[in-house]
Amino acid sequence: MYISHSDRTVNSPSVNSHSVFPGRFSSFTRILQNTVHTTLWCTLFLAARPVNAQTPQQQPRYTIVVTGSELLDGVYADQHTYFLTRALRPLGWRCVGSVSVDDQAEAIEQALRFSTAKSPLVIVTGGLGPTDTDVTRTAIADFSGVALREHADVLRELERRFKTPRAELRENLRRQAQVPIGGGYLANRLDSAVGLIYQFPQGTIVALPGPPRELRPMVRNELIPYLNRRFGTRLPGSALTLRFVGIGQSRINQTLKDQSLVPAAVVVTTQFSHGRVDYTFSFPEDTPAHRKELETIQIALRNQLGDYIYGSGTTSLESRILARLASQDQTLVIAEVGTAGELTRGLSGVANKHDSLAGAYIAPTEHRLGQILGIASGQWQRAVTNVERARQLANAAAAACKASWSVSVGRVQSSDNAPSQLAIAIRAPDGQLETHTLRFTGNLAGSQARLSTSILDLLRRRLRQ
Repeated sequence: MYISHSDRTVNSPSVNSHSVFPGRFSSFTRILQNTVHTTLWCTLFLAARPVNAQTPQQQPRYTIVVTGSELLDGVYADQHTYFLTRALRPLGWRCVGSVSVDDQAEAIEQALRFSTAKSPLVIVTGGLGPTDTDVTRTAIADFSGVALREHADVLRELERRFKTPRAELRENLRRQAQVPIGGGYLANRLDSAVGLIYQFPQGTIVALPGPPRELRPMVRNELIPYLNRRFGTRLPGSALTLRFVGIGQSRINQTLKDQSLVPAAVVVTTQFSHGRVDYTFSFPEDTPAHRKELETIQIALRNQLGDYIYGSGTTSLESRILARLASQDQTLVIAEVGTAGELTRGLSGVANKHDSLAGAYIAPTEHRLGQILGIASGQWQRAVTNVERARQLANAAAAACKASWSVSVGRVQSSDNAPSQLAIAIRAPDGQLETHTLRFTGNLAGSQARLSTSILDLLRRRLRQ
């Protein structure tokens, strides 16, 4: 997919056009009789390129096995590989592969044979609950030869959680108290499925619960301390993450190279998704000298590419926009058709919205959205083009919510022989309207997140004027 921005500004200063370059799309292969879906997600999500640092051969290696038929059916995407690689990279761990498999014991065991041949540590996610499809516990036990035994502490926690004596616990619930002999378990503070540790001659397998709300705190609070004890993993060193939008990774790389901005001892890693690029610069140790050197890198990069940097650390593009609005005591309303609520989902997901998001309107058609916003029929009929309708929607949304700013997204105009088009309007507090036409190729559903990024970047730039 390629998205170009063609700005048509009305009654407002022009905005520089820019292009969002296509990301790297993962290739995947179904293997093991169509039950295993192998993807080198570490290459896609976290292209680590150490410079004069620990070589890949020296770094501790691990492989991820993600279980769940929903992944193979396309119901939802794998989030665990992204999270785990991001969490373990600062500790020096190198992901060498990720495998997605069905909820079947045979498929899991085949994936484990593949994974244990690649790395001494395998992390498996999902399948530890009480249902019939939760077979990960026994599948790993059968593969590793490590027996399971009911653990008294885990059983007591099940009694407490379900307020039921152990003798009355249902068999499927009580099964969750079984842990590997000689390995142990990782506590789950949020639910009943503990993490499991299998230690056997070929390596170590760690099984984690599937729900992200359980897995993520378990990784931070239980798995990382375990890895430090078991493998001597180092604590996180000094690190700086800068977040870019509206610029291709190749241009950032070229700037780093041409300007010699990064010392040889700094490890550089990148992560890219939906038009956003993260660059992390890190040292293996945390010292005042290292922190000062990272600050020097940040200043130099902001001088060179500051227009494309929207934040640092974990600051999201959405949170940056809402914080900027809050600092000016202003509000924003969204009216969207073509992006099907993608803008609203991103903005409403910000933990502290500062009351800056005044409202959002989502409809399947422009006409229906106009009706919701109370645009008179005669007025709507005078809007002949997509851009004119986007302008009307932006004005009406701002009036409906009494918002300082409004962003409207019109319908998608498709053509067999040309890129699809999407009209955007941004209304400022003084009533001036700025319009844009986004062009993209490919499937709309697969493009909506990238389109949302492009629209938010246009708004970010407009807020800075």
